[in-house]
Amino acid sequence: MKNITTAALAAALATTITVGVAVAAYPGQQYAARAHVSLSQARTIALRKVSGTIVSQELEYERGGSGLRYTFDIKTAHGVREVGIDARDGAVLENSADTATGADAPERGEKAGD
Repeated sequence: MKNITTAALAAALATTITVGVAVAAYPGQQYAARAHVSLSQARTIALRKVSGTIVSQELEYERGGSGLRYTFDIKTAHGVREVGIDARDGAVLENSADTATGADAPERGEKAGD
């Protein structure tokens, strides 16, 4: 009986942890219902553009594209890149260096604002 109780408790805890991770809040999550691209899809697109580790993410209204975009800060071997993904069609709207001063520099071959 003790083993069954322990197993049930472990299963309940695992479910709670899994659900907690799945619904983890992020800035701008209240706009998610308006996005046609999910957070997971946007993360995949961003990481295809820039290899690294996502250190922050948000969904926000900002000029460019449809106006609703996911913004990711991605840590790379060469610093942090800010990648913006249109939340309506998945287009890459931004891929720029994210510096400590807040100034953004376009990636080589891209114009400012691309």
